[in-house]
Amino acid sequence: MSRLRVTALALGVVLLLAGWALAQTDDRTRVFDAPLDRIWTVTRSTLRSLGWGIDKEDRAAGWLRTDSRRTEGEDFGVYATGVKHRLRVLFTNLPDGRTQVTIERHVWKEERILWMDKGKDLSIPDHRMEREILDAIGATL
Repeated sequence: MSRLRVTALALGVVLLLAGWALAQTDDRTRVFDAPLDRIWTVTRSTLRSLGWGIDKEDRAAGWLRTDSRRTEGEDFGVYATGVKHRLRVLFTNLPDGRTQVTIERHVWKEERILWMDKGKDLSIPDHRMEREILDAIGATL
């Protein structure tokens, strides 16, 4: 094997391990030592206990999305303004019966006048909410 191939292979392994380490240190991702079916059930139960409704889910693809919740603002029927957020939870089946769970929170500012909706995505400065939900899933296991 040529020296260039060995170097490229070593670099590939290092990048793979670095990516795995980053996934572990991301506040929005956690690996649980339980099978996907158990994690799916616990996650749905935990979200419901925290007041989140489930909007859509695709167990075969490994994701679920919650209903949106208003964090600030008011809704007067034909006029509404404020900030909303919703969660998308991704499940990845890992070797040795472990499951990776990633929570993506989408936050946006919304304004509705009559039937005209305007929305603007907002950045999320911290991921405290995602950490708290992952902690609650871990505590339930």
